[in-house]
Amino acid sequence: MGASPSLQTRNHRIAWIAAVTAIAMIGATYAAVPLYAEFCKRTGFAGTTQVARTAPTVRGGRSLVEPETSSITLRTGATATVFFHVHNRSAKDTAAVAAYNVTPEVAGGWFDKISCFCFNEQRLGPGESADLPVVFFLDPALEQAHEMDDVAAITLSYTLFAASGADKPVALAPRSPAPAPKL
Repeated sequence: MGASPSLQTRNHRIAWIAAVTAIAMIGATYAAVPLYAEFCKRTGFAGTTQVARTAPTVRGGRSLVEPETSSITLRTGATATVFFHVHNRSAKDTAAVAAYNVTPEVAGGWFDKISCFCFNEQRLGPGESADLPVVFFLDPALEQAHEMDDVAAITLSYTLFAASGADKPVALAPRSPAPAPKL
């Protein structure tokens, strides 16, 4: 004796809902990484810096410490250029990509890079060194952000990773014996 038509309809509906739910969960798994990256990029979450097309037209009144050798002081809205020294310690050509971070994390939403070596792959010959520039500003709107009230220094850091096909990463070295640059 077979199931009644209403029981079959209900079983088909449950099977269909389960299949759609499983497919949606798989889709959410694949979408999680790009959605999280976009969220961080738009909000500055986890120290993700902002990318600007132009420098601000207004300068703020607040100054924060930014890096050059060991540090620089930068007024909000002012544009600065700092350099990070890299050296290829290997005897072969190498290529690297840079991952960056800003701490404290809350500062990432106010740190705007106009130009950065981290936007592109970097290539160095055997034993070659380079000073790689970062052009940036601190958004003057941070002066109204209460979460930034207690922030007096910002640290911008980079980690270089071997680009696909490269055997060894490029070593990032400070320009002087000073500690990692602080912003």
